[in-house]
Amino acid sequence: MDQQSQLAVILGPDPAPFETLISHLMSSSNEQRSHAEALFNLCKQSDPDALCLRFAHLLQVCAQPDTRAMAAILLRKLLTHDDSYIWPRLNISTRSSLKSVLLSQIQVETTKTLSKKLCDTVAELASSILPENGWPELLPFMFQCVSSDSPRLQESAFLIFAQLSQYIGDVLTPFIKDLHAVFLRCLSESSNADVKIAALNAAINFIQCLTSSSDRDRFQDLLPAMMRTLMEALNNGNEATAQEALELLIELAGTEPRFLRRQLVDVVGSMLQIAEAESLEEGTRHLAIEFVITLAEARERAPGMMRKLPQFISKLFAILMRLLLDTEDDAAWHTAETEDEDAGETSNYSVGQECLDRLAISLGGNTIVPVASEQLPAYLAAPEWQKHHAALIALAQIAEGCAKVMVKNLEQVVSMVLNSFHDCHPRVRWAAINAIGQLSTDMGPDLQNQYHQRVLPALAAAMDDFQNPRVQAHAASSVLNFSENCTPEILTPYLDGIVSKLLVLLQLYHAEWETNGALTALASVADSSQEHFQKYYDAVMPYLKAILVNATDKSNRMLRAKSMECISLVGMAVGKEKFRDDAKQVMEVLMSLQGSQMETDNPTTSYMLQAWARLCKCLGQDFLPYMSVVMPPLLHSAQLKPDVTITSADSDNDIDSDDESMETITLGDRRIGIKTSILEEKATACNMLCCYADELKEGFFPWIDQVALTLVPLLKFYFHEEVRKAAVSAMPELLHSAKLAVEKGMAQGRNETYVKQLSNYIIPALVEALHKEPDMEICASMLGALNECVQISGPLLDESQVRSIVDEIKQVIIASASRKRERAERTKAEDFDAEEGELIKEENEQEEEVFDQVGEILGTLIKTFKASFLPFFDELSSYLTPMWGKDKTAEERRIAICIFDDVAEQCRETVLNYYDTYLPFILDACNDENPDVRQAAVYGLGVCAQFGGPVFKPLVGEALSRLNAVIRHPDALQPENVMAYDNAVSALGKICLFHHDSIDVAQVLCVKDLATEQTANRMFNLLRQLKQSLPPATLASTWSSLQPQQQLALQYILSS
Repeated sequence: MDQQSQLAVILGPDPAPFETLISHLMSSSNEQRSHAEALFNLCKQSDPDALCLRFAHLLQVCAQPDTRAMAAILLRKLLTHDDSYIWPRLNISTRSSLKSVLLSQIQVETTKTLSKKLCDTVAELASSILPENGWPELLPFMFQCVSSDSPRLQESAFLIFAQLSQYIGDVLTPFIKDLHAVFLRCLSESSNADVKIAALNAAINFIQCLTSSSDRDRFQDLLPAMMRTLMEALNNGNEATAQEALELLIELAGTEPRFLRRQLVDVVGSMLQIAEAESLEEGTRHLAIEFVITLAEARERAPGMMRKLPQFISKLFAILMRLLLDTEDDAAWHTAETEDEDAGETSNYSVGQECLDRLAISLGGNTIVPVASEQLPAYLAAPEWQKHHAALIALAQIAEGCAKVMVKNLEQVVSMVLNSFHDCHPRVRWAAINAIGQLSTDMGPDLQNQYHQRVLPALAAAMDDFQNPRVQAHAASSVLNFSENCTPEILTPYLDGIVSKLLVLLQLYHAEWETNGALTALASVADSSQEHFQKYYDAVMPYLKAILVNATDKSNRMLRAKSMECISLVGMAVGKEKFRDDAKQVMEVLMSLQGSQMETDNPTTSYMLQAWARLCKCLGQDFLPYMSVVMPPLLHSAQLKPDVTITSADSDNDIDSDDESMETITLGDRRIGIKTSILEEKATACNMLCCYADELKEGFFPWIDQVALTLVPLLKFYFHEEVRKAAVSAMPELLHSAKLAVEKGMAQGRNETYVKQLSNYIIPALVEALHKEPDMEICASMLGALNECVQISGPLLDESQVRSIVDEIKQVIIASASRKRERAERTKAEDFDAEEGELIKEENEQEEEVFDQVGEILGTLIKTFKASFLPFFDELSSYLTPMWGKDKTAEERRIAICIFDDVAEQCRETVLNYYDTYLPFILDACNDENPDVRQAAVYGLGVCAQFGGPVFKPLVGEALSRLNAVIRHPDALQPENVMAYDNAVSALGKICLFHHDSIDVAQVLCVKDLATEQTANRMFNLLRQLKQSLPPATLASTWSSLQPQQQLALQYILSS
């Protein structure tokens, strides 16, 4: 039977063939399913009206629940506003029938899951047609259902309300009064738990869709009823319903925390009660904790709010500490046969650990440290090992968030931890070592600088604990943490002991994971001590090479990978001469490995990519012969496609959540799983490509085209920030390699046209990526990379490219101003406090980095194009002049002044008409309280004196007065002021040279005593120029007005 005949049968009067088609669409046989999908798509294209009417009929008459459910799902997909949306192709009669059948089926369908799928289909269609009044009977129907006596209909209506609030909330807003009454009545009066949860869901979604805080406040009186819904479910032992309610309330806490503010004490109090109730399931208690932590983390929407409840913070901290006690002394931990450090740890313990970290980061040290200081001593004084262990684990967890406060009490913190190094229980010693490792990371380099003489010997002693390999190995890991923030000078005196103990651990080979840890620590120590490690090279390298050569078994893959890392870092530390002979042997092994077929998930791959790049850094141009081996697999890794799985959020086909390499996020009704191991390999490869271009310069030329084609599209790779960062960093390196190769005749006959083509490919792509970049730090990096590219390409840029860069700079300034306004709004919040002020200050400092880069790139454009850039500068002036304002930060004012300094210096006489606008700002800024602003201003004054001619002349008197204030300031020669001072003296010299007829030269000739040596030398050159340029009569008159001592000094200067 041909397809058309099949179609006629499927859509004909007999419903059986259509039901068969639907069942085949659910088939586990790929062949049967594919054939059914082809037929289904043909129906959709050929006769959408007949197809939809078949679905409507099937929903009404089919006896099989699975088939009806599948029909509802497929119909929903057809009515979803995307590529397969068929509603506009349906005739009016079909549309009317469909709407009627959907509403009647909601009234009669009794299967709960199917009822929900029908509600989903109704909501999907309504979200497309309700805004244009395409379904006028729907909302009256829903209000009728909600007011009915049927709990099933009430629940269905609330499910639809909840989805419509998400999709088209503004369509429901006119019914705010009715909805408020409906929500309040059902939450307060309904006796049906399912109805209450559905009403809670709809109410929370609707509150979230309201844009006005006054509208949201009208729903404040729902909050007690919302909380009662939760508490009733708990009291009735219905914890599954309670957990649903908690998840909904967590969502509200994250998106609209200030809605909870007026009743915060009651709400948070209830949640902590739930968290403490040991009779409840762990999952319920964990969700209650999650609610409070979510509120603490919602600092952008409710800054400082939770810090106003110190009694609750203390209570929550105590609850989290008790969770940390839920750990068992598991035998597997002590035998240490596997790397599993979590043996004996429970889900309570994991939640306690994670939440202490999040709480400290969100509330900060000023709030958490006093609470920890109050509670931890009792844990440390208690006889049970679990309490000691919990205190040390807590200290490590809060260190990151509390670092700024804890660093002021380092003596107390370090002593407390080091005392526990001698505890009789190995798990306590492990926790103490773990805490020192964490503190070394979070409080470095202060901890390293002040306490190395106590910490390193303690860690070295712990590495002798042969009875407890877990403790011994963790001491090696903490040496790694300590050395990462350490200078060679601090580390060197301890190297003999540390290196010898790490070598012992390598020789012992108790378990692979221990050896891995020792290798990583050794690599870090070598990296931190640099050339001081040469002394140990001959003892260490044979071991490392032996592991590299012999760890060939699949179970030893990570061991071999770690040996690569260690060898390459040791090689970089000791340098090319010492490492050269071993490097050749190592590269032979790597080449043979590269030639073998490695599995896609082999951890060695990423380590090998990094090892090759370090070997390149160590060997420089000597590495070029190996590039033909290195590059093909490296490009393959950089070109890996992200492994993404998309399922429906409520699908039963769960993404494998036990797979640690999978990360899942839920977006709307879609669950997206991404394989992170692939992304990490891709990021590593992109970073390595950048390293090779940077290290090999013109030698990298043969690979530029392939690498550019790989990396330029990755400027917009939004799955992984590290990939974007690497791509951004590589752009100027590629251009620089190309330019050097052309200049040095190593470009295989290519000329400047090639550099122009590459520039034409890279620069527009960078500009476009900058426009879409969501991350502020990467934004600053992109501007920096763009600046470097402009410096390299320079005059090769055409006007349209300069135009696109300038337009993007305008957008960057607008976006930055918008972010600052948002932060300013946050400062007006009721609970805003000093801690929030600190966080906003940090965000503003990040913002200044963006402005810094704007200043740099404008400076480069001005230096490159000089006067021809002025039309663009005129366009930008309305964006830049607000940066001069006293309400702006010192850094913004400095950048604005530097931009004008560049314009004045590069465009000289062509910009004299700008002086009236900008010089008053410059003069005013000469006496700014910030030394960097003063320095930029007095430098600009010198430039204007040099090139300003008659336009500057009327301002000479005021300029001298301003400069005098800088030069004569009592703290002028303090380190932070000396640059401004030097530039002021230099500007004074320029006024003498270029405006000598407007001043009393005798007043300013005695500058020798004022200047630093460098500035004095510049001044002497200026005085010699004055001698050449001043008329003899002026010189004689000036000479006679000087003191004899001054005449001698001047004579000496002019004659030397």
